[in-house]
Amino acid sequence: MESSTRRPRATRCSASTAHSACGGDPEMDTECVSFTLSQQFTPKYTEPGNHNSGEDIIRTYMWRCQFLLPLLSLGLVLVGGLVGFCACLCRSFSPTLGIGLLHLLAGVCSLGCVCCFLAGMDLLHRVSVIPDQVDGSLGWSLYLALISSPLYMMAAALLVWAARSHSKNYYRFTAYRVA
Repeated sequence: MESSTRRPRATRCSASTAHSACGGDPEMDTECVSFTLSQQFTPKYTEPGNHNSGEDIIRTYMWRCQFLLPLLSLGLVLVGGLVGFCACLCRSFSPTLGIGLLHLLAGVCSLGCVCCFLAGMDLLHRVSVIPDQVDGSLGWSLYLALISSPLYMMAAALLVWAARSHSKNYYRFTAYRVA
């Protein structure tokens, strides 16, 4: 069977497991679906479930951004950490400004991911009806992203400040040495 026509894996919640896996309602029949990587990039439609309604470009690209921006943020932080580790091994203070900028970009990516998620959910709730049994609370990972984004930016500000203060002290030391 081709991978493009493969259906997502699904598990049905039975009455015996309904209390823990399906939110506590034994009458509610839910289907838990995990998507493959290629299915993450399928287009979203103006009317959810109706493939003839046309592609909703805004929702499609918001979904893709909320999938890709956390990976980009993680990559930027890992590259910044690797550069910082190498700078420590070489006993160099020079790449601190670059590490600060990488952390600033990671914070912007994290904040952009949260904004894309919230805007995408708002657009989805405008075009579809939410069942009464569905809990509309936001998950812990959203709050974690909301906390991590300002922390990235504060770390970036501290690194940029450290690079600037170090360069001033270095130039003063050089001027003293020349004199």
